[in-house]
Amino acid sequence: MTGKDLLKTIITDSQQRVIPEVWERTLKIPTDSGKIITLSGVRRSGKTYHLFSLMNQLKASGVPNEQLLYFNFDDERLQLSSRELDSILQAYQELYPTQKLSDCYFFFDEIQEVDGWEKFISRIYASINQHVFITGSNAKLLSKEIATGLRGRTITFEVYPLSFAEYVGVLSPKLNPHSSTDKATLINLFDRFMHQGGFPELVHQEDELKDKVLQEYFNVMVLRDLIERYQISNSSTLKYFCKRVVGASGGEFSVNKVYNELKSQGYQVGKDTLYLYQNYVEAIYLNRFINKYSHSVVKAESSQKKCYVIDQGMGAALDYKLSQERGRLLETTVALELLKQGRQIAYQQNGSECDFVVIEKGRVTIAIQVAADFVDVKTKEREIKGLIQACQKFGLSEGIILTFDHTEQLEQEGVRITAVPAWQFFFGRSN
Repeated sequence: MTGKDLLKTIITDSQQRVIPEVWERTLKIPTDSGKIITLSGVRRSGKTYHLFSLMNQLKASGVPNEQLLYFNFDDERLQLSSRELDSILQAYQELYPTQKLSDCYFFFDEIQEVDGWEKFISRIYASINQHVFITGSNAKLLSKEIATGLRGRTITFEVYPLSFAEYVGVLSPKLNPHSSTDKATLINLFDRFMHQGGFPELVHQEDELKDKVLQEYFNVMVLRDLIERYQISNSSTLKYFCKRVVGASGGEFSVNKVYNELKSQGYQVGKDTLYLYQNYVEAIYLNRFINKYSHSVVKAESSQKKCYVIDQGMGAALDYKLSQERGRLLETTVALELLKQGRQIAYQQNGSECDFVVIEKGRVTIAIQVAADFVDVKTKEREIKGLIQACQKFGLSEGIILTFDHTEQLEQEGVRITAVPAWQFFFGRSN
């Protein structure tokens, strides 16, 4: 039970807060779509700042501050039930009795903290106005509730930590990817980005504190988003599972393998429980799983999955072995950059492996290999073989190999191959 005085305090505090200037992000979110805008993503990825950016845009266009109702549900003082959500609107109207709700813009942060929230949002949309923006840190909960209560009324945007182009834009906005004099700086920034990641809060943080902050992010996700949300009693098993997911980044992940490891160590846990954990960790954006490519959705979903932690810096902070393996860190960074661009990706394996194929409208349009070391002869042969097989399978005349800092063009078996530094591929193309 939450008193109306507390709701008024929270609303007043948010109204009086000076909305901070925010970094420009590449994700463009409309303010007048006529739909409920949903921002979904890992904690601390910048969802709230996207809301602040929208609020700044509205204020700049002449919307008064009193018409912007921002409410953060991730507040330990709150104990709201779905039946009490209307109290927020009542508290707001008592604070601003001359302000019509129909003229307001509603910004509800981390709304999944209240069970049954979708009926409240649906009621606002249907009977008050359509200027509704919500955020949440659990993809499965949001998608389930949207599907049941808000079908056809929403547009969902996934929010990730900063892309490399955004990261450079914050730290060194005047760098030119086409300038030879800026190349060394860009390589250094990419190496830093690859090891420290793109969580916005940490861009200007002192290096010695970054690992501690990232480890704390992880602990909050495990405790609040998993143990408390799903009422998991076997916390030690869950923590082990989460760390194995992080440590597997850039490689295959097998529930069976983790099950056998736990069993050999004396843990009592069923395999079905671990499959639930696999769904949970992806739902809270601890990681992304990608499937082996198949025309069949069923075969793709049941295939051996590859795993990528949601932020390469978090992976490096939590798993020492990953932090020391440039190849897996680079592959993780590439996977995340592709996802941040909104790409649908899978991997291809037919004897040899191709790290990523990009799928557009059900058709593979790009094949990408990742090779931190493209000088070693055996590595080069293996990567080229996997890329050529993928290109031939999908009828592609060219393929891409993303390296750390190697450029080369060649042609084999009728396939043009371009090796290019990953930093240049992701930063150069966006400028």
